[in-house]
Amino acid sequence: MTAPQPKVSTNSQLYDQDFYLWLETTAQQLKAGKFAEVDLANLIEEIECMGRSEKRALESNLVILLMHLLKYKYQPGKRTNSWLSTIFEHRRRLNKNLQDSPSLKNYFAETFAECYQDARQQAAIETGLSFDTFPVESPFTTDESLNKDFLPE
Repeated sequence: MTAPQPKVSTNSQLYDQDFYLWLETTAQQLKAGKFAEVDLANLIEEIECMGRSEKRALESNLVILLMHLLKYKYQPGKRTNSWLSTIFEHRRRLNKNLQDSPSLKNYFAETFAECYQDARQQAAIETGLSFDTFPVESPFTTDESLNKDFLPE
């Protein structure tokens, strides 16, 4: 007598074959309370990935915002509506992200200094100004950065 072979989860195979269908199937299973059928390992992985993605989006928007605030402050003769639009858009994204996920406010504060260093380097590259033109510490506070009415002079 042969030992029974472990059943390979159809849902687990679906994850590798058709991600969108896997998402739909998993949602249906959860809604129907069919928790035993849920591909738990991949679901956990995807949820963790979503959290990392939210953090990366916050960092990306913050770096772009800070870089444009630096350009605005240190190149007053080159200010454009495009810079203002970029500042507005990335503030909007950050504020929306923090409104939707208030628990990211602590992460925003924790990563601000690191994002500023990235923005400082990117601003130097983009403007052609010396890296030392931009202060080591951010000349903008976290609140100023998110304030829709703040523009550095």
